Amino acid sequence: MAGMPHDRISDLLNGAHNHNNSGGNGSGQDDSRATSPGGGPYHPPSHQTSSTSVDISRLGRTRPRIFPYAKYLPYETETIPQREADLDEMIKHLYIAISAGDFTPGALHWTKEIRGWLSLKFDLTLRHRVTLTRLYYDLALAPGLEYNCSERFASMFMVLTKRKHYLRPGVDLTLDWRPLFKELKVFVLPSESATQNTYSAKRNIRTLTKIATFAQLFFDPGSVGEMLEEFLPYFSMSFSEQAFVVLGLLNLLLPTSPPPLPSSSAGEEGKLDEKLLPQYYLPTFFHLWSTINRSMVVDTRMLDIFSRQARDCLSAPQIPFGSCGLFTEEQSSLIFTAVLRLLEIPVGQATTPYSATVDVGAGNAILLERDQRKHPVSHAIARWIIMSLSPKCLQEGKSTLTQLEALIQGIETFFHPSNSGAWTKGLAQLVYYLADFFVMRWNREQSGEYPIPEERKLDQAVKRRFVLCLRDVTFMGIYAKSGTAMNYSLSTLQALAFLEPGLVLPGGLQRIYPAMQGLVEVHRTVSSLRSLQMLARTISRTKGWRCHLTTLLGLALPGIDANDLGKTMHSLAFIQAVGYNIPLYDLTKPAQVDDFEMIEAGSPRSGGEGGTTAIAQEWIQSQVARFEQEGPGVECDYAAELSDEDEEMILKSSTAGFGEFVVSFMARVFTLLQNLPDAARVKSGSPEENVVNTLPATFSPLLAALSPELFDLALEQVARFVQGHVVHQARDAMAFIVNALVKISPKKALGRLLPDLVASIRTEISENGAGSTRTTGSEILPRDRALVWHVSLLSMCVVHVGESVMDWEKELFELAGFMQEKCRGIPLVHVSNFVHHLLLNLTVTYTIDYGLSNPGEVVGVQSWGKVVKPDELEVKWHVPKQAELGFAGRLAEAQGGRALRCLEELILSKEGASRDGEVVKRDGVGKEWSDEVCRNLVLLRLVISGLSRLFRSEDGTVTPFTFVGKEGGSEGVATPEEDGEEADGLEAVEDEKVKRSFRYPTGYPLEIGGEVYDAVHKLRQSAGETLHRVHEFLVKHQEDDVPCFNALYTAYRSWFVDIGIERSAHVLDRLTRLLSADIHPFKFSGMRKQYPRPLLVRRANLYHFQRLRFNEHPRAASELDKLLLMDLAGSSTSVYTDIRRTAQSAGEQAVKSLVGAKPLIIPTLLDALEDALGKGEHPRIKGAVYALLFGSLAKAVGRDWRVAPRFVRLFLRVSEVDRPSVQKLVAQSTFTIQEMTQAMPRMAVLDQEVLKDIWPEEGREGGVVLKTIASTREEAEVFVPPLKARIKRRRAAVEGRKSELAGELLGEVKSSHWKKASRTAVMVIGLDYRFETVASDAVVELATKGVIDTHPALRALYSSSLGAVFSLAQGRALVGHKYENYLLDVQSDPDEVAIPTQREDPAWTQRYLDAFAKPEAEAYIDADYPGWLVWKNSMRGAQTGGTKLEYDEVEMRVRKKMGSFIDRHWLSTYFGYMKQEPRDSAADRFRMSSSLIVAYAMDLMVHKLTPATWEDFKDLTQAVYGDGSDKHQHRAMAEIMGAMLSSSEEMATEFREEVWAFAFPIVRRIFSDGLTPENMPYWSTFVTLIVGGKDPRRAWPLVDWLAGFRLDMQSHAAFKESSKITLLQIVVGAVGWHFRLEKPVVDDFIEHLDHPYKQVREVMGTTLANIFRTRYHESYKDVSTLLEAQKSASSVGERSYLPTEEYSTMVNNVFDRLEKWRLERPAGTQTPTPYTQASKTVLLWLDTTLSAYDCTVLVPFFPGQVMKQLLHMMDIKEDPELQSLAYHVFRHLPNIPHQPGSEDEIFVKALINIATESTSWHQRLRVLINIQVIYFRNLFLMPEKQAKSLMRCVRDMLHDTQLEVRLGAAATLGGMVRCSPHEFRNTTIKELKKHFTDLLIKNPLPKRPRAGAARDSTGTNTPTPESNKLVLTRHAAVLGLGALVQAFPYTSPPPEWLPEVLATLAGRAASDPGSVGKSVKSILSDFKKTRQDTWHVDVKAFKPEQLEDLEGVLWKSYFA
Repeated sequence: MAGMPHDRISDLLNGAHNHNNSGGNGSGQDDSRATSPGGGPYHPPSHQTSSTSVDISRLGRTRPRIFPYAKYLPYETETIPQREADLDEMIKHLYIAISAGDFTPGALHWTKEIRGWLSLKFDLTLRHRVTLTRLYYDLALAPGLEYNCSERFASMFMVLTKRKHYLRPGVDLTLDWRPLFKELKVFVLPSESATQNTYSAKRNIRTLTKIATFAQLFFDPGSVGEMLEEFLPYFSMSFSEQAFVVLGLLNLLLPTSPPPLPSSSAGEEGKLDEKLLPQYYLPTFFHLWSTINRSMVVDTRMLDIFSRQARDCLSAPQIPFGSCGLFTEEQSSLIFTAVLRLLEIPVGQATTPYSATVDVGAGNAILLERDQRKHPVSHAIARWIIMSLSPKCLQEGKSTLTQLEALIQGIETFFHPSNSGAWTKGLAQLVYYLADFFVMRWNREQSGEYPIPEERKLDQAVKRRFVLCLRDVTFMGIYAKSGTAMNYSLSTLQALAFLEPGLVLPGGLQRIYPAMQGLVEVHRTVSSLRSLQMLARTISRTKGWRCHLTTLLGLALPGIDANDLGKTMHSLAFIQAVGYNIPLYDLTKPAQVDDFEMIEAGSPRSGGEGGTTAIAQEWIQSQVARFEQEGPGVECDYAAELSDEDEEMILKSSTAGFGEFVVSFMARVFTLLQNLPDAARVKSGSPEENVVNTLPATFSPLLAALSPELFDLALEQVARFVQGHVVHQARDAMAFIVNALVKISPKKALGRLLPDLVASIRTEISENGAGSTRTTGSEILPRDRALVWHVSLLSMCVVHVGESVMDWEKELFELAGFMQEKCRGIPLVHVSNFVHHLLLNLTVTYTIDYGLSNPGEVVGVQSWGKVVKPDELEVKWHVPKQAELGFAGRLAEAQGGRALRCLEELILSKEGASRDGEVVKRDGVGKEWSDEVCRNLVLLRLVISGLSRLFRSEDGTVTPFTFVGKEGGSEGVATPEEDGEEADGLEAVEDEKVKRSFRYPTGYPLEIGGEVYDAVHKLRQSAGETLHRVHEFLVKHQEDDVPCFNALYTAYRSWFVDIGIERSAHVLDRLTRLLSADIHPFKFSGMRKQYPRPLLVRRANLYHFQRLRFNEHPRAASELDKLLLMDLAGSSTSVYTDIRRTAQSAGEQAVKSLVGAKPLIIPTLLDALEDALGKGEHPRIKGAVYALLFGSLAKAVGRDWRVAPRFVRLFLRVSEVDRPSVQKLVAQSTFTIQEMTQAMPRMAVLDQEVLKDIWPEEGREGGVVLKTIASTREEAEVFVPPLKARIKRRRAAVEGRKSELAGELLGEVKSSHWKKASRTAVMVIGLDYRFETVASDAVVELATKGVIDTHPALRALYSSSLGAVFSLAQGRALVGHKYENYLLDVQSDPDEVAIPTQREDPAWTQRYLDAFAKPEAEAYIDADYPGWLVWKNSMRGAQTGGTKLEYDEVEMRVRKKMGSFIDRHWLSTYFGYMKQEPRDSAADRFRMSSSLIVAYAMDLMVHKLTPATWEDFKDLTQAVYGDGSDKHQHRAMAEIMGAMLSSSEEMATEFREEVWAFAFPIVRRIFSDGLTPENMPYWSTFVTLIVGGKDPRRAWPLVDWLAGFRLDMQSHAAFKESSKITLLQIVVGAVGWHFRLEKPVVDDFIEHLDHPYKQVREVMGTTLANIFRTRYHESYKDVSTLLEAQKSASSVGERSYLPTEEYSTMVNNVFDRLEKWRLERPAGTQTPTPYTQASKTVLLWLDTTLSAYDCTVLVPFFPGQVMKQLLHMMDIKEDPELQSLAYHVFRHLPNIPHQPGSEDEIFVKALINIATESTSWHQRLRVLINIQVIYFRNLFLMPEKQAKSLMRCVRDMLHDTQLEVRLGAAATLGGMVRCSPHEFRNTTIKELKKHFTDLLIKNPLPKRPRAGAARDSTGTNTPTPESNKLVLTRHAAVLGLGALVQAFPYTSPPPEWLPEVLATLAGRAASDPGSVGKSVKSILSDFKKTRQDTWHVDVKAFKPEQLEDLEGVLWKSYFA
């Protein structure tokens, strides 16, 4: 590598200084450049400065790190060459482990080490990343590994490829997709493998799909052709699962990255291969999509593929890109239509556009789904839309952007909070992802990180339009009722404000101000607070808007309120956000450089007086008034309105109010704390607890942002409060606040707080006698409360605050001693806590830096919202100094020593007490004594934890030897001397031999071997010994003293794990969680680490702790460790539950931190278990079982076969214990035990080349000489053979042990109770079932005889075992008896033949199909897919005649043994059990298991291996059926017949015929006469079994006979008829397009459509639909022909399911006959007529077809026959069933996808025809439903002309004579206007408004005659036709205008044309009599009702006179 010599020299030049220069020229000040390009434009590596060019091209990532982790640490770190040398070492070990086949523990251990190394943010070199990724991909899919190994390797593969910038697909790494496809195939194309018994079938499919998600990027884009060649032939809709599977595979595996640009050869331009462009194969995808209509699964999958395609091809200049991205307009419209369907938005009365029956057909393909939670469909939609945007969208015409706008406008009303439903969350999610992707793309394009052609980059205009498009719906969404939707909307709001502050903030603040001032509903206030929190960052950075912040802060204060804790949380969160973004300095005062410590707290500040807030207040008031005035559409452009000077002046003036803010904020918080309820339970997740947790998070940033004067103010307030109050329930919260204060300015704050606290504590103790008595329970006595309050505050004052504590050294030391002496009871715990905190503060390294800007910067206007670059921090650390360490040593010595002394004395006193008979302190039951013990244990534990940083795990007192830097190459691999002890090689390979730990510097504070160092380690040593003594004493004398034991074991835990870092307190998890919560609001997609400075500093602090944690590897156990471990093991089986639990959890922790601890504990636990079983002590049994099986020991027990046999025996004894709680444990752990008994993996198949590649290159250590295990690969190879041999020996020994155990347990099975027998049997079979031997004779005998056992549970168990053995024998023969073939799935089925296809011959497909209509065949073709979509050049068939499978002697032995037990008695017993009534009704179905057993017996009988003969079979079978009166007889019969017929397929031809000759007549007889509804299910399963997934010619007699069925119109046995059709339907469904006997059947059915019986009609209808569906096939001659045909047809491929000639004639013929029958039917006939009968048959057929995927075949018939007939059928009132069916089918019509252009045009015309011309008003009304639905569904496909004609049609229907139709039309019109795209909507509204207003004006009501005038002689007012017409016209006009009003129910403020419409209505028609006036009133009142919320805004849209008009009509008193 070019950089290496450089590296050496720079190291030597710079010496230590260069520890973080990532390998460049040796200049010191260039440090940070290497790791971060900062905020500047990001340059690809080629133009970087010389210092980094080497670096980044070597590293395995394409962009440098932003955060220089190592640079900020306060100590020297390792050099880069050192890190890399460590990694090389790990990789060498990994290489050796894998070469030797040592996967667990070897390879897994080294994988874990490498992951740990990566987690420290170290970078792999490119070469390592590539080779490791390849290796782990290979390992994850390697056959023969244990599954849990594969899973771990897979997750490592995902870690290596997790981020897109690690590796460049195609450049750095290309993976092969075939191995992955092979694994997936086993699951989703099961028919492809000859046996199901394969190795891969046991994998976890989820892992495979996850691997696919990560690996897909790296598949070669050139392999698209190969994949299509491979997958498409499997596509078949005849058996639709295949089609779903193909689409799923394409989605998971198809590489979507752009095809590479060809290298241009000499002088000529390289031509890009057309066939690799997505545009080439997309038409085919659209075509395949059109073959599966109405399926949600497919829609989601297609969108997933397209959106990835859009993402990956965006940056490729070689791919054409237009206004719809890489899609054509036609494709784009189709996809948007699918999006509209997927959002599942309800339209009118329409049903869902999806049909459940289609997706049920997906079957196994569901396994290929991605995880819906991680990849919701809205994610794909948004990705597709955003990645298709470019400035080209701004041109005229359709584009992705215009369609997005149309989509959002069309569904706008569904975002409104009043209109929520199932769709709410999906819509909110969609908008969120849209904004998120846009922000990401924008940021990355701006930073130059997306290399993207210029003309595709998003520009300002696109951004502006995009934000405007989403703005309104987002403002609606933030008030959503559902929490999730609200969260999404708030994040969207944040993203939009980030993109266009000028567009979003005005509307935002316009809504927020009234809410914050409390003018509107409460829930809006909460939403507003949350919005402010999200917007704080943007507001603080944006000119003009930032002047509002101070006011908003003030408005948020009332939110802090003890009565509404939810609101309090949000207010605090907002204040926190502000604290992170702006410094709270009064900028009106002259700036000073501040140093908190210099100024005395009381002294007056220098400098003039500050200014006032007058200017700002005035400006804000004017702005708020302006928002009020202009309403939600308010536009403010401050950038233009304000000059910079003015803005700065206003801003400065606004900051003068911070002082008041701080005072009132503190006051509110104190009030809140005083009113907090008592926390009953800690950690309950209650709102109180949340508030207490939020307070410190708010205070830290807020206090850090204060200027010194304001800080003094806050400090003074807190100090006074603390002195004057004791608020017991707010203790923790207050302590946190004090802590935040002290952290920020330690000297000043400690000086103010400590004297008071210390004094108060002494007073409380000495004067008030606080803490003087022991307390029971956890309540704190009122007398002690003040003490506890002060002590808690004190302890939080001295933690993480740095060295200022040293000023108070003496006082604190004495105080600790004083309190320990004087107190007892609960307060003591707090005292010990104080000691712990103080120790932590003195010894740990941490950051003490919370400022918003680097020290020394001047604070001014520029500091608002300032971004600190992550590589320009100056971090202040607290590094322990010698004085502090000395103090810590003394303190620990005093306190810890005291605890040890007391404990020793207590033990002696107690022992003395029991010896001398005198009572020492044993009042009552010796509670005093236990209290003392507990207290001292707690103190001891806390001292140990507090000192944890000072313990070094390498110290001799901690561990006897370490692995670091051990000489020579012996570790990791056993050398012969070590091998002596394991001659039997049984034990688990113990981890010790594998460990080699790597440590990195973490700035250890003590000098090793110094005085403090020795003292501290001695203290730990003696603490351990004392703990052991206390344990022994308690066990002997106080074994029921639960509190003592609990304290003791918690101390044990700390003693074991707190070394180097306080692990028992989970420091690291806590820091990580808190940081990630605080960072969350600052994360923007595509921006990296743009966080406020305090958070970046915390990240550096966290990194230091991560290093500490990394260094704490498990250590070797010292003698003391072992002693204490045994103590814990002993107590894990204590009789007392609490003691048991504590001991177990401490034990778990201890075992994890010691190497080699497991083998020590296990024997002890086993002894305890044996002992407890002997004595029958249930609690102890539970303890032992739990400790062994439910923790980390379970695996160790299973691997260590020295103890395993004993454990299995004990476990069986446990399973007999009659105690529910024990039985529950046993049941839960059975699976763990079963895993133990399985065979060990024998071999794994790996690619050796991939493995060799990972070996590190030589000689790149860069001057760092390390002890290495082997310096070359040859040296390493030496270690492999011995290791291999050892593993082999061990496997042999273990397997030996297993078979011994199996033999021993076999004896027990026969003699024990069934429950125990079943458990034992499971184990025996597990231990004995092996590939080499299949199974031992004894087990075969057990299983075969067990099948006829008397106990049903055992029968089931043995049947499945027999099945397993039988199929393993068969499977073994199929893979040629070789284990390797078994792993690789190499099956050679001798019965399989390859049949060449003559695909060139055009008549070939027809010939192929005709062959299925004859019984004889050369070979059977069982698979359904060959030739359905495309032909391959050969297909798989199975030969006819007997099987040719050869068995070797192992398999023969097993088969003979099995057969020898199957005699006549066995059969008759088994048959007898088969016809017993099952115990629960759920089991009452055709049981495959019974059928299989009979099939095995048949198989063995045919091979002459059984005493039973074919005659026996026949006799016994006849006997089973008996008289056939009982359904159980039928069930057994069906199972036996199924077994006979299906197993006969493999027999020689003549015997096969014999079987059919026996069975078929029986079956035929039953089918003809014996079927009843009861036994029908059994027989239908039987038919499926015989025919399903097979060549119909295999069961020819049955198929032929069923297909020969004809309807018998004379017969009255409806069931007889229908059951036969049902069976026929099963055959058609199972055989699919291979069923060729359909002609006569169809003719017969069509002939008798009017069958009298309902049952028969229903089955006929569905069968017809099934037959027609399976007629369709495409059969292209090959894949390229298919692709070409689709490409040339159109951009969306060819139309599928075109009706054929004969189909069309037949359909037309059917409808003509219906019409004829309809005319013959006399109106009002009550009885059924041929018309009603036939209609129902046809409807069922239509319904079945329309809800299936081939529904489009009927579309051409809709406009003519179908709709007319349906409307007629709905008019037949006499037959309600017919009416509802017809209505149901009618509603399907618009949901069917219509081909744009031709079909939908005719359909629309037909709709309009009926609407205008039909004589029946019912029909006119019903058509309206469909008009609205089709308009909405085809929003993106319908040409404008059609849309206009539909609008006109609906408008005219408002004049209908029938009131219902008019109302329907009004509703429809409103809906259509609402969802139209913008321009079209506006023109339409204009036209309609004019049209209707004119109507009203031109048709005024005639004047009423005066009262005195003459009336008609009759005295009644008869309406004349004219007046009727007039009323109609006026009603039409009113409804039309009403429809316009109701189209926009939620738009606030209303559109500008609306007030006028309302005024017209009110003025011109409100006083009309009758329905007209009523309509007007209801329109107006609805308008008002939907606007209650926003009325204060909406009212401004009206002119005063319009308002008067309205009020005149409706709102007299109501709204006065």
